[in-house]
Amino acid sequence: MFAALFILAAIMDYEISTQKYKALTKLSSGNFKAFLYDCDGTLADNMGAHKESYIRVAADDGYVIEGDIIDEFAGLPILNVVGEINKRYNTTFDPVDFAARKHKVFFSEYIEQTQPIDYVVNHLINHADKVKIGVVSGGSRTSVEKTLQVLGIRDLVEVLICAGETAHGKPYADPFLAAAKQLGVDPSQCLVFEDGEPGVQAAEAAGMQWVRIDKV
Repeated sequence: MFAALFILAAIMDYEISTQKYKALTKLSSGNFKAFLYDCDGTLADNMGAHKESYIRVAADDGYVIEGDIIDEFAGLPILNVVGEINKRYNTTFDPVDFAARKHKVFFSEYIEQTQPIDYVVNHLINHADKVKIGVVSGGSRTSVEKTLQVLGIRDLVEVLICAGETAHGKPYADPFLAAAKQLGVDPSQCLVFEDGEPGVQAAEAAGMQWVRIDKV
C-alpha cells in the first residue's frame, strides 16, 4: 500500500515538474541571448536549509526568529537579511559576524544535501548550448560555487556574480548589469529567473525581463 502511494506521488511530482518545465520554456521563448538564474530557491531547493541555519545562529544568541522573514527577503544578500532581522526583532546582530556563522552552519551541515528544482535546472541544462548562462546570487561565492557543483551544473555557468562583488546587491540593478557586461550581452536581451521580489526589482532596474519560477 505504502509503496503504491509512494510511486503515485513520484509520478505526480514528475508530471507537475514536466508541466512547469514546458511553461518555463514557453515563457522564455524569444530573442534572448542570455539567461540569468538566481541560485537558492530558483535552481536549488535549499531554502528550508537556509531558514534553519538563520534560526540556529539566532538561537545560539538566545533569540527566536521565524523562518518566514527569510522567504520575505529571498534574494537579498545575507548582510541585508540580517539587517531586516534586526529591524523586525529589535536585535543587534552584527551582520558580518552573523553571516560568517550562518555560512559555517549551512556549509558544514546542509549544502551536500541540496536538491535541484528539477524544472529550472533542466531548463538551464537544455538551453546552455543555445544562449549564454549566468547565475546571479545574493549568497557567498563559496556557497554558490559548491551548490552548483552539487547540482552538477557549475561547468555550464559562464558568469557567476555573488554577494559583495558589486557596489550594491539586489534589489539594485548592479549584479544583473555586471553579469550582462561580463557575458557581452545587452541587458534588454537578458531574461532573469527568480523566486523573490528583490530579484525581480533588480531585474526591472537593470532593464531586463524576468520570470518568477514559483509562479509558473
